[in-house]
Amino acid sequence: MSICLKLLRKKLGVTLEALAEKSGMTKSYLSKVERGLNTPSISAALKLAKALNVKVEELFAEDSVSLDSYSLVRSHERQSLAANDQAPGYAVLAHQVSERNLLPFIIYPAREFSDKTFKEHLGEEFLFVHEGRVEVDFMNERVVLERGDALHFNAQKPHRIRSLGDEQAQLLVVVHSAEE
Repeated sequence: MSICLKLLRKKLGVTLEALAEKSGMTKSYLSKVERGLNTPSISAALKLAKALNVKVEELFAEDSVSLDSYSLVRSHERQSLAANDQAPGYAVLAHQVSERNLLPFIIYPAREFSDKTFKEHLGEEFLFVHEGRVEVDFMNERVVLERGDALHFNAQKPHRIRSLGDEQAQLLVVVHSAEE
C-alpha cells in the first residue's frame, strides 16, 4: 500500500497534513505507511479510501488499468476532498487515479487565495471556467478568466487560484501528470 497511497495522494494534490486531518490519523503515522514502515489495519485503510474518495481496492492495486476499461463518476457520487472550509472545495471525476496520467477535477476555489504558497507539480494543467470568474496567480502575472474561458499551462509554473465576484466559481481542471 505504501507506493499506492503516496502516488494517489500526490496525484490528487493532497498534502500529508490534509490527509491526516480528513482521515483522523496522524501525519507521522501516514508518513510511516507511505514509507512502508507501517501497514494500516482494514479500518485505517477504509478511512484513507474515504478521505481520498477512492475505492479501498485502489490503495492496494498492483494491476494496471486495462485500456479497455472506463471510469464513470455520477454527479451524485462526487465527494469533496477539501480538508476544511478554508481550503477550496474539489472533487475527483475519475476512479483508479493512481493508474491514470490524466486526472480531472471539479474545483470550487475560495474567494481568497487559500494558501500563501504556490502549487507546482510535474505535468500540464488545463482549466475551464464552467461558472463564475477566477483569478490565476502565476507569481509575476495574474490572469482573470471568465465563464467559458480555458487556460492550459505547464504545471511546474508556480500557480494558485481564487474565485472572483459574488458567484462561486466552478472549474473543470484536468491535470496530466508526467511519470515521476
